Amino acid sequence: MLDALGYDTVEALVQRAVPASIQVTPRETSDIPPAATEAEALDELRVLASQNRTMRPMIGLGYYDTFTPSVISRNVLEDPSWYTAYTPYQPEISQGRLEALINFQTMVTDLTGLATANASMLDEATAVVEAMLVARRGSKSTSNVFLVDADALPQTRALLHARAGAVGVEIVEAELSAGYPVDESGTPVPAFGMLVQYPGATGRVWDPIDVAAVAHGAGALVVAAADLLALTLLRAPGAFGADIAVGTTQRFGVPLGFGGPHAGYMAVRSGLERQLPGRLVGVSMDAAGHPAYRLSLQTREQHIRREKATSNICTAQVLLAVMAAMYAVYHGPEGLRAIATDVARKAQALADRLRSYGLSLASDSFFDTLRVSVPGSARRIIDRARERGYQLLWVDDATVGVSVDETTTEGDLAAVAWAFGLPEGEFLGEGEQGERAVPFAEAVPLAAVPASLMRTDDYLTHPVFNTHRSETAMMRYLARLAERDYALDRGMIPLGSCTMKLNAATEMAAVSWPEFSRVHPFAPEVDVRGYLAMIEQLETWLAEVTGYDAVSLQPNAGSQGELAGLMAIRGYHRANGDLDRTVCLIPSSAHGTNAASAVLAGMKVVVVACDEAGNIDLDDLRAKITQHADALAALMITYPSTHGVYEHEVLEVTQAVHDAGGQVYVDGANLNALLGFARFGDLGGDVSHLNLHKTFAIPHGGGGPGVGPVAAKAHLAPHLPSHPFAQRADHAGGFVFDGGPISAAPYGSSSILPISWAYMRMMGTAGLRDATAAAVLSANYIAVRLRDHYPVLYAGEDGLVAHECILDLRPLREATGITVDDVAKRLIDYGFHAPTMSFPVAGTLMVEPTESEDLGEIERFIEAMIAIKAEADAVAAGEWPADDNPLVGAPHTAESVVDGDWAHPYSRETAVYPVRSLVRAKYWPPVRRIDQAYGDRNLVCACPPVEAFA
Repeated sequence: MLDALGYDTVEALVQRAVPASIQVTPRETSDIPPAATEAEALDELRVLASQNRTMRPMIGLGYYDTFTPSVISRNVLEDPSWYTAYTPYQPEISQGRLEALINFQTMVTDLTGLATANASMLDEATAVVEAMLVARRGSKSTSNVFLVDADALPQTRALLHARAGAVGVEIVEAELSAGYPVDESGTPVPAFGMLVQYPGATGRVWDPIDVAAVAHGAGALVVAAADLLALTLLRAPGAFGADIAVGTTQRFGVPLGFGGPHAGYMAVRSGLERQLPGRLVGVSMDAAGHPAYRLSLQTREQHIRREKATSNICTAQVLLAVMAAMYAVYHGPEGLRAIATDVARKAQALADRLRSYGLSLASDSFFDTLRVSVPGSARRIIDRARERGYQLLWVDDATVGVSVDETTTEGDLAAVAWAFGLPEGEFLGEGEQGERAVPFAEAVPLAAVPASLMRTDDYLTHPVFNTHRSETAMMRYLARLAERDYALDRGMIPLGSCTMKLNAATEMAAVSWPEFSRVHPFAPEVDVRGYLAMIEQLETWLAEVTGYDAVSLQPNAGSQGELAGLMAIRGYHRANGDLDRTVCLIPSSAHGTNAASAVLAGMKVVVVACDEAGNIDLDDLRAKITQHADALAALMITYPSTHGVYEHEVLEVTQAVHDAGGQVYVDGANLNALLGFARFGDLGGDVSHLNLHKTFAIPHGGGGPGVGPVAAKAHLAPHLPSHPFAQRADHAGGFVFDGGPISAAPYGSSSILPISWAYMRMMGTAGLRDATAAAVLSANYIAVRLRDHYPVLYAGEDGLVAHECILDLRPLREATGITVDDVAKRLIDYGFHAPTMSFPVAGTLMVEPTESEDLGEIERFIEAMIAIKAEADAVAAGEWPADDNPLVGAPHTAESVVDGDWAHPYSRETAVYPVRSLVRAKYWPPVRRIDQAYGDRNLVCACPPVEAFA
């Protein structure tokens, strides 16, 4: 590889590629310990895990212990064919996970009683914020007020308050169970939207139908934050007038994991489909006329509208959504109803016992949560419960909260009753006063819930939810879906900007340990010391390698890290009295989420041009700085640039912004090209987000989970995300954050942080530097090998690129008529996932091999691309017609080549075995090319009839 590039060592290559002005020398001392072996890293993780107490969490507040069926745990969560897959932008090789997401969408629409659901949200609290934004766009009201149920989850209310000001929304809280609020004249308060928690955080179940009717009369859209398990027994939100339903699917078999990752959900009534943020899966047609799944085009991701965006959500929680959907597939409607009934019966039995001893409840109508009045005794009761291994919720000195779930046993209820001072044996009907005991089995679930709120309609009637009842059937169903997909376990996914690197098995091991997976995010500090120690170490290590002072791990997606960083900049300027600093400069080549995040942070986007080399146009930058000097809040740049080049003038760029009083945000998406050789903080960056699902080895999971920590200099640290339930106020370096929450849990998607911890622990500083060098070497090797076949669009000095290269296919189209789409689909026939298509430049492929791929796989990709160029040249030479050749016909399925009426001018062997190595290792796509232009209005976004796929 070095011979092809003309360098003697890898170190010499990277030192030449990276501008000398920003390079750092390896530190003599480091907070990151020397690289550990796999066994040593696991041993250290076990020590950390042992410091977490595996209590029985009964805290509730939207988080519940659950049973993950082993067949789902083994065949989804722990299966690399599911967790190493990428976002399904190439639908022909993503049919398995797309079907799983259709199952998810159907589950959500059925249970909420609404028309359309998306393919998951980040968590419940952020889903509520997104619903607020949908309501604002969908309402005809001119009010800027969003009414919030005082009984909404406290973390949701905190997040709403943190986010509302930047987008000009006023949050007004009200006791909605007492009726819609009115002014002094009795007129309903004007609002564009209203949030109802159903059931409430206190456990209360009440009928919102009248409040919803008044809200609609006032011009407000109604948002219901609803518990999906409760909805198997309670009337659906769509039936009482909700326009939007949001929530979490965590209790559908997804472990607590100290707060995440979990799949949130959003469903909307008919007429609001095009306002949906995030991803939406629908049914289209392939080239053979067969039904096939794909992402909806127009409603797929609102962030692609850049400065006109209405949401910055660019990811989902696919792996967790798949788990939740398969939980519903495995249990079916009868099973879910039985689980919910069992949960409600447990809560009722405990309530009956407590009331029989004179204790009073905040509400007699509940599903799974009780608020018990214990004047002056709350702490004593909670401490007694802890003695027996149970975590209850301290509400105040006079109130204790108890939430039950599917894992709760009669013995657990007896122990909790004992904590409240009741004779433990009597709860089970064994005490001397047996006549006062209510046997568990005789408790009447939902005894005080009004009959009008009981669910009577059918749901989950599609055969997929009524077929796979045995583990054998479920295992085979999951295997069939996985076979339809292409993931890293099959071969390289050379996606530029996405860094699809190895997710090592040792890094993944701790995710499913109960000491990490069965921990409530609001557990007391004393019970989560292992988590907190690991988080502090990871914060410290990330701060060191990025050149920043403080790190928050709370953002649970890269887009949320962007938003958190921009909100920190906003908070900093406002704290300094610079209320008019609202302009954010963003290069034209930036990721779409950059502009969308700036809009949601209350900033005005001003685009900066790029020059012909793909770099920031310094003259245009200076002009824009001068034009907006007094209003300049920030500049957002990606380094290396989105064009895959190290810009040599980066220090001049950042200094110009600082001289004008602005802050510099460096997008961390391309950190894999920098780690160990340069640091964002040394480039002039004030704040950055990092993608742990890219640079630090957390798997993409088919399109999520992601983790997007935000790192900042000391002056911005006070404005980083805080959380009302954080176990500690201080972070690594002694910083205290006070910027308000950015996600539902204090530390975001905590259960997958052991992956990045293990990655850094086993790499050490030298290993991280070596990984960068290997990635840059591989990208430049591909660029050199393919340069004579496809022009490399951008390069730095000496023709070098960073960790990715952009192949320009526009000349190919001009010469042969073959498009970038044709090349991408033909790569499937060669056994590859396509590189990133038409980003950041239309008609190009962005290739990123990462450090994880060996030379054999890289050579296989190069040979495939050279062979495809030869096929295109054959079309240009007239050997094959422009409208009937292996490229425009790609991908080819097994069905297509056994067709007895094969009438193409190229052979069947050319179609499916373009190179001989495929004969014994062929990946067969399940569908032909999918019609990307199929009208969204005709899409079916829930489970289609089974006969459609016959």
